[in-house]
Amino acid sequence: MNPSRPGAQEPGERDILSSCVHCGLCLEVCPTYQISGDENNSPRGRLRLWREEADGRLPPDPWTARYTEDCVGCLACETACPANVPYGRILEETRHAHAEKGRSAVSMPLRLAAALASRPGLFGLLAAPLRWLRRLGLSPSPMLFPGKPALAESTADYAGRINRQLNPSGPRVALLTGCLMEAVFREINFATVRVLARNNVRVEVPRAQGCCGAMREHLGLSGVDELRRANRGAFSGKGYDAVLANSSGCGFALGKALAGEGPVVRDVLDFLGTLPLRPAQRKAGAARVYVDLPCHLVHGQKVPGIPKAVLDATGLPWELAPMARDCCGSGGVYNLQKPENARQILARKAEFLNHAQGDPVILATSNHVCMMQWNTARWQGLVKRPYRVSHVIQLLDEADGGAA
Repeated sequence: MNPSRPGAQEPGERDILSSCVHCGLCLEVCPTYQISGDENNSPRGRLRLWREEADGRLPPDPWTARYTEDCVGCLACETACPANVPYGRILEETRHAHAEKGRSAVSMPLRLAAALASRPGLFGLLAAPLRWLRRLGLSPSPMLFPGKPALAESTADYAGRINRQLNPSGPRVALLTGCLMEAVFREINFATVRVLARNNVRVEVPRAQGCCGAMREHLGLSGVDELRRANRGAFSGKGYDAVLANSSGCGFALGKALAGEGPVVRDVLDFLGTLPLRPAQRKAGAARVYVDLPCHLVHGQKVPGIPKAVLDATGLPWELAPMARDCCGSGGVYNLQKPENARQILARKAEFLNHAQGDPVILATSNHVCMMQWNTARWQGLVKRPYRVSHVIQLLDEADGGAA
């Protein structure tokens, strides 16, 4: 499909845009349709608008751009679709065409953030004050959940130190550190290294790796192909058994970059589910974990969930959160672009925390951007009782004793 050329169709693109059978199953899972009731704000509504423009029956229309921007990109519609419409690919191309033609506006702060994400060294340096504030327990933003990230040591340096200390001899994997994760939330990367090494996995962190390109995809900005090529060079041909990601959104984006040209990209928790994990002793206390499943894990990477053996290994009682497979509204940068929509989407999911059993109540997931969105529920008044947001890998790490 080439949405930037309304009326001029390339071979086969009409078939892609016309493959929707209008069954309506996507309406039941689309977060923006659920909060608006507007069918134009649903996958099949957007597909129809895009097809009308591509055929030249509808001139470039500001409402089409608006409904395109309103899409979270959660991909739940792809899972529900019986016709296997490649909605995510069409959405990515449409976002790029709209940004290129000036039909959708990308704010300067987000453009700067995308530029920084493409320069991980500079991003990490500029984010040092945020890591310091988080270590002090201070939060300049509702999205910054508590944590104790290293101020200076990188994940690459830390992985080398842990490998020398524990000397694992099992599978050899590469870890995608992520741009925002490494710059601000690198304690999650450190916990990932520890959990893998304690389970006899050799972890390497290629220093040539860069941004996966997810942020530019979400914004429709150019430069995604260049980032993908750079990561193919960083991860391919090194003999890794797998490339692991502890952020489902980043793992989904990197998987598209390495598809057919590099080692398989796997979610770290899904990978751990294939190993003989030591069962953890159930911890005393009333804590309870509610597990939320990121969209780009379930609908993007097509992983059915987080393995039961992995969740049992946390040593904590757990259950899936209500609506665990529904979008939380984070959508990469969606909660920055469409904060009111994101709030409404989160409100439906987060209400259960007000009466959930447990002390403490822990909301656990496997994507740091989803963690940021869940952390805002307390600041927005959606949840009026204390709760903790955690990555599942951190709970596994704590079960094994935490920092080394």
